[in-house]
Amino acid sequence: MIRRLLIWALLLMLVSGGTLAYYSLRPLSLEVLPLEFDLKQGSSLKTAARELQQAGVLGQDWPFVLLVRLLGAAGEIKAGSYSLTHNLSPLELVQMITRGDVNLRQVRIVEGWTFGQMREALDASPYLVHDTRDLTDVQLLQAIGAPESHPEGLFFPDTYHFATGTSDLNIYRHAYETMQRKLQEAWETRDPDLPVATPYQVLILASIVEKETGAPFDRSKIAGVFVNRLKIGMMLQTDPSVIYGIGPQFDGNLRKRDLLQDNPYNTYRRTGLTPTPISLPGADAINAAVHPAHIDALYFVARGDGTSYFSSNLNEHNRAVNRFQK
Repeated sequence: MIRRLLIWALLLMLVSGGTLAYYSLRPLSLEVLPLEFDLKQGSSLKTAARELQQAGVLGQDWPFVLLVRLLGAAGEIKAGSYSLTHNLSPLELVQMITRGDVNLRQVRIVEGWTFGQMREALDASPYLVHDTRDLTDVQLLQAIGAPESHPEGLFFPDTYHFATGTSDLNIYRHAYETMQRKLQEAWETRDPDLPVATPYQVLILASIVEKETGAPFDRSKIAGVFVNRLKIGMMLQTDPSVIYGIGPQFDGNLRKRDLLQDNPYNTYRRTGLTPTPISLPGADAINAAVHPAHIDALYFVARGDGTSYFSSNLNEHNRAVNRFQK
């Protein structure tokens, strides 16, 4: 009797094992492709299986739960947004969600944006968790471990990829660390006669160059003009810094009274660099700031086609202004 029971138990195990093996390798029948689904952060195995069932990935959820448990993968499921492009098997599905093969979303931070524009872009992303939305700029810097008190210029403009449900703090931290690395690399290879004393001053100069550059091939020349002015103590007289100082009140029209109104960012009233960057400079602007063109120009004016005309003296510059702007 006992022998017969053992035989039946063994046969049942073989049949069950064969059935589960068949289930694990047979492709799922997905009605719609591609099919997207989300697994929420902190979901248990049963909750994740239920989410897969509700999304139309699974028929019954219990065989999948059993398969995951037998594989010892119950604690390895990764949250995120996934996309199925073909009828994969349950075993392949387990491998996908335990590897974390999630869809990556993206947010683009544009060279020359202000930090305020960066915050608006990240706040607008529906795929990020907005842990910084109620933080001040200073609190945000503290949250990512940045020692600075002013955020402008500290974040590298780039396209950042992330999984759905990622905290926006991760994007800020990554962008900050990237800027620090690129700035340090530039500082270590800078031209020896630059009139700047710290990497932060390079960042300020690069942010001004970024805002003044229309055509990429003019960038190093524009940096050269500002470096020349700094060396002789001449005011930078750059409109973008004045506009930055005006702030949200700027209506798109820079007036003479704006140039006469003194504030720390009015480079028509004060010599030297602005107290902080005025934008988020890209790699090319940083490179131009540490390797400016060696030219004798002290002036430049926009030609109207995105390029600039460079002059070494005021008379030539005034003629260029009359030619290109009046």
